[in-house]
Amino acid sequence: MNKSIISLPKEIPIFPLSNFIIFPKTSVPLNIFEPRYINMIDDAMKGNRMIGMIQPKSFNQKTPDLYKIGCVGKITSFNETEDGRYLIVLAGVSRFKITEELKTQKLYRLCKVDFKDFSYDLEEKDEEIKFSDLEFIFKNLKSLFIKQGYIIDWKELEKKSLNQTINALAMASPFSLEEKQILLETNDLSERKQKLEQILSTYNFDNFNNKTIQ
Repeated sequence: MNKSIISLPKEIPIFPLSNFIIFPKTSVPLNIFEPRYINMIDDAMKGNRMIGMIQPKSFNQKTPDLYKIGCVGKITSFNETEDGRYLIVLAGVSRFKITEELKTQKLYRLCKVDFKDFSYDLEEKDEEIKFSDLEFIFKNLKSLFIKQGYIIDWKELEKKSLNQTINALAMASPFSLEEKQILLETNDLSERKQKLEQILSTYNFDNFNNKTIQ
């Protein structure tokens, strides 16, 4: 087993967030204001600084069912605002699979997790994809982002590595909760690119139909 996996925690605090995914080797800012998650960050900062980001399957339940696959991240920046909120930056480390949710007196949820299916998340390797292969994705995502009112710094994005670019687009895109989960669970960058194209084809087809009806 990968030594890096062995060093990862077997139990992690869980932060369920709808329509939000994070990939390994990507970083995201988070604004923490709910008391239970303030408490979670307090505990994480006293330990390994790691929390697990995962999507809930529904919005309505007080304790919603969770998807089994998420991504653990490490807090790399921490600031407290005057009104008591926490502004953190979370760096993705590895995806995980929940094996068991633990009973606890804590305000937040705690789970046992397994990383063995995602050992390649910790590897440094170049994928056999070129930026020219992303022409379809860039063209259609730009159109979708404009229609949805999203703003992306495309020139800055193109300066990043291919892995970072595809993952950043998957994370930022205005896709459904289920579509983002599909992207999170892909095996590798090539499959993620393929799924992105499939999802975009559906969106463009729907947009075309809508325009035709009008």
